[in-house]
Amino acid sequence: MTEIKPSEITPEHIYLSRRRFIKGAGALAASSLILAACGSPSSTPTASPTVLATPGAAPATSAFPPLSADADEMGADLTTYEAITNYCNFYEFTTNKEGVAELAQDFQTSPWTVQVGGLVHKPRTFDIDDLLKIEQEERVYRLRCVEAWSMVIPWVGFPLAKLLEQVEPMSQAKYVRFETLYDPEQMPGQSSRFYEWPYVEGLRMDEAMNDLATLATGIYGKSLLPQNGAPVRLVVPWKYGFKSIKSIVKIDLVEEMPTSLWMAAAPREYGFYANVNPEVAHPRWSQATERRIGQTRRIDTLLFNGYTDEVAHLYPDLSKREWFF
Repeated sequence: MTEIKPSEITPEHIYLSRRRFIKGAGALAASSLILAACGSPSSTPTASPTVLATPGAAPATSAFPPLSADADEMGADLTTYEAITNYCNFYEFTTNKEGVAELAQDFQTSPWTVQVGGLVHKPRTFDIDDLLKIEQEERVYRLRCVEAWSMVIPWVGFPLAKLLEQVEPMSQAKYVRFETLYDPEQMPGQSSRFYEWPYVEGLRMDEAMNDLATLATGIYGKSLLPQNGAPVRLVVPWKYGFKSIKSIVKIDLVEEMPTSLWMAAAPREYGFYANVNPEVAHPRWSQATERRIGQTRRIDTLLFNGYTDEVAHLYPDLSKREWFF
């Protein structure tokens, strides 16, 4: 296991907070049946791969705080921008992680709207400019894939709770259902009959309102590229990465638990919660360790991906297997 840097040599602005919130001009504030072989991603991204340009990508990076971090709160180095943007799971385009960027390069992400409704008092349709008017923060989170690889990513975005508060949830709302764009002409992977498109995911209301749950609009102080879920995606850092749905067009507050794409595709392997737990194996492989992209040695996987202090209270009986798959 790679030794974690001690707090004494971790930058103070990272050490003081369990998660990083860098707001505005940089002021500090407290706030996949997977088809690839698990635990052994097909290859490590090259040192300096080409990051493909994206004609249809949403502009407006001026609202983003500049990159401030060089590590997460545990001292782990950030995964490179090149790796993050060239090694991607996005089955709407392809199951080949290193082929997503090329297939997505002409994906149109502007104009874009997100319809928010269901059990709310003030349903509303937000365009990307509306979302960028919400104060954008830098949030450094670990991303842990169910396939047992991981990254450390400096996201830009805002708490999901800030969006939900604007539509005023009704008391009957127990869950939040998210839906990705369905457009097989732009997203060739949606021609696959194995999956029930569009991609759907969900959270309980208390999970969605947790301060860690983020709607991301960028990485490394720049707008998201299509291969990373542009123009807006969910980031739920204590859950496996497939919960963090990309290219969202619809959010509904509902009373019944949503059936996600993976629950429908492989119900014996994927449940609703997908919380990271190294002691609960996937039915076909161990989750005890992971490989950080850009490194060669495996490291131990942490309960709730290392965010136990922030989220363990949401799951009072950790003996329940359903919390983890």
